This record gives sequence, structure tokens and C-alpha cells, in this order.
Amino acid sequence: MPKEKPLIPMLIGADMNCYSMARTFHEAYGVTSYAFGRWAMGETMASRIVRFTAVPEIDTAGVLLRTITQFAAAHKEAAVVVLGCTDDYASLLIDLRDRLPENCTAPYITPALRDQLVSKADFYKMCERYGILYPKTFCAHGPLSAEALGEQALGFSYPVIVKPSSSILYWKHPFDGMKKVYTADSPAEAAAILAQIYGAGYPDIVLLQDKIPGDDSAMRVLTAYCGRDGKVKRMCLGHVGLEEHTPKALGNHAAILTEYNEPLMQKLRAFLDDIGYTGFANFDIKHDSRDGSCRVFEINLRQGRSNYYMTGAGENLARLVVEDAVLGHDLGPCRMCQKEAFWHSVPRGVVYRYVKDAAFVAQAKKLARQGKETVTLDYAFDLRGNPKRFAYYLIHMQRYYKKFKLYAR
Repeated sequence: MPKEKPLIPMLIGADMNCYSMARTFHEAYGVTSYAFGRWAMGETMASRIVRFTAVPEIDTAGVLLRTITQFAAAHKEAAVVVLGCTDDYASLLIDLRDRLPENCTAPYITPALRDQLVSKADFYKMCERYGILYPKTFCAHGPLSAEALGEQALGFSYPVIVKPSSSILYWKHPFDGMKKVYTADSPAEAAAILAQIYGAGYPDIVLLQDKIPGDDSAMRVLTAYCGRDGKVKRMCLGHVGLEEHTPKALGNHAAILTEYNEPLMQKLRAFLDDIGYTGFANFDIKHDSRDGSCRVFEINLRQGRSNYYMTGAGENLARLVVEDAVLGHDLGPCRMCQKEAFWHSVPRGVVYRYVKDAAFVAQAKKLARQGKETVTLDYAFDLRGNPKRFAYYLIHMQRYYKKFKLYAR
């Protein structure tokens, strides 16, 4: 913790990402985090380590800047670390980073670099230049007929994945039946999905992609922290065994084992180093069993929702930010995590039942027996002697049995 000033984390959000970061700050420095979002969420309610304030329209630049400015003025003796916990909030902080009060630190890239990375379509163009593999992709710029979406036009066969190029813009145009990602089994189905998305007012590119075979256990996640010098300092790769399957949470990681893949990690490190990235970067990746490759889906310009898997593997994310961005200490050369650890956000019973990779389950059970296991919301400091929090935790976890029974395939 900084000797010159007290440390105060200011987290923009209220979900599990927010709680994960609050827990890392508390574990590293014993401090309480202050969270601000449009509405309260269970993950950060009745908590000893998070003080939440609802701020309507905090997802607009003016309200967010005013909220940060007022909070910083009320704590002018403190070093305030500001982190966004959603794509939208991170993007706003990137725009505001040079306008924040002097006692605030927000470790983010420039708006110019953000604009090159935030669109998946533009990100794939960068991947081409750096030799980073990604799924075969067709870009739709508006509604298209089924005839225009045949396999010959796409360059790959059905079923295909359909998803927006800009997640930020997509969620600003809601409609019934909205999903993070869609699967189309035919040109007619793809055309219907495009009509729905564009009919709701979404203004950007929609991607149709080759559906890489494999269940949840083919997924990988990589989290990197890049220092103020624009060089990667820490990397941690996770092997995803299970994802959530409810429509709006589809793709959220539910169980991860840390994994070491030096060629993949070095390739992404070289990319981040070359573009001068700063702060947290989070990559979604899938292993393609057809050729043994790992194909990158997207880069998130923040720590991911499942970020605690990295802290659980020994690399406390809060400490990285404070040491580098607040104290100005040299974190040294890049260190790639090789420690084995098991993280999950759903009950063990759900992991063991619904993960289809037997080797993953066996390793998860082994690490659980060895005590190398973490659950973000299972924080003894916050649960012990806190009946409201403990009751929420039990009910929240038990609900996953019903959710997976209903939605998991």
C-alpha cells in the first residue's frame, strides 16, 4: 500500500468482475473498494469489502466524469485507482483518462488504439498483420437475404456463429430474445438473426464465423497486464472447462484451469508489446481440433469477468496495478504464469457434472484436494458473521443447478 497516501479503489460496475477486483484489493492491501453503477447487483450487495452507490446514467461520459471528480475531491488525500468492470465503462474511461483528477490513476490505452481494437472486424485486420489466427469470418454491413448468405458466399459451411462486431453498440439496442452470440444452422436462419439485430437499430458490422468444433472445454482465456512503459509484465492462460448457458450470460466462464502454452503466449505478448498496450488485456480463444491451432475471437480492453483465476494462481491483479501505475515500481521482465490452479464460479457439483472433458474434471478434483482452488464469491472475510451475504452466496450458487439443468446441452 502506498506510504505517501492511503489507497482507495474506485470500481465502475457492480457485477462479479467488480467483486473480483474488490477482493484482490482487499487481499493485497486490506482496503475497502467503492463501487458505482447504474443499479445494485447481488455480487456486490451486503459486502464488507465493497461500498456500492447507484448512479443513474453513469454509463454516460458526463455523469461518469462528474462522479469520479466528486469522489476524488472528497478523498483528495488518497491515491484513487479507477477501473471499469464492463466494456462500456472501460471504453468511457479510455476517453476520460486524460481528464481525471490528479489523484486518480486509470491504467488504460489511448482512444486511438481503442478504436483499432474494440471492433472485432478491425481487430481481425490487425491479427492478419501479426500472424494471429482467428476464425474464418464474413462481415455483414446490414440485413441480407438468405440467398446472399449461402456457403459459397461465406467461404465456409453451416452451422455458423453470428455475433456483433461491437459489443458496446449491440447492447445499446435491446430486443426480445437477445443473446451474446447466436448459432445459425442455415442461410435462412442467419438472415433472420441479422434482421432481428439490425431491426433493433444496431448500426455496425455483424460477423458470421466458421463454427469451430468443440464444447466449452475447447475454450481458452488469456489475461495480460501491461505496464506504463507499454510492455507486457504478466500473463496467465486459462483452460476453460465450462461456460454459462443462459441466453444473456452465454459464454461467461464458469470453470478454469490455468494452463501454459508458451508459443501462444509469446505471440500475443509480441502483439501487445508492439502496439504499446497499457493496462489489462483479456483474450477469448478457442482450440481448433481440426488443425491443432488456437484461434483468437476477440480482445477485451479490461480485466475479464473471470479475472480472479489469475489472482488465484498467484498473480494478484490489484498489486500489479498499484505497484506499476500508482507507485511507479518496475515489475521487471514479463512473467508467464506456470502455477496450477482451479477457479470456478459455480458449484463443484455443476463443474463435475457438466464439463465434458474427463481430463479437465480429473485435474480439477486433484487441485481441489490439494487446496489449489478458488471461488470468487467464496471469501471467508466477507461471509463469516455476515448472514445476509452468506445467504445470498448459498442461494446464488444453488441456482446454478437449475440453470444448467434448463440450458446446458
